[in-house]
Amino acid sequence: MKKVILPALAALMIAGCTTTEQGAVIGGASGAAIGAATSGTMGGAVAGGAIGAVAGGLIGRAAEPGWCYYRDRYGRRYRARCDY
Repeated sequence: MKKVILPALAALMIAGCTTTEQGAVIGGASGAAIGAATSGTMGGAVAGGAIGAVAGGLIGRAAEPGWCYYRDRYGRRYRARCDY
């Protein structure tokens, strides 16, 4: 019973988050698991979690609907609402 309740609660907790927040949570959890599995130390798990959270947050932010990346006439990138 506990094996079903805990994942269900975790899924409900991140269901109300934005795409960026969901990406950070999923990236952090998977990064911590991979870091712990590969290094076998707490430091590896912490480093993997931090790297995974940052990467997941960046990927989640880029995947949010309604926002596009543009370049101005000087070649600088900026983020704004899409024009479609």
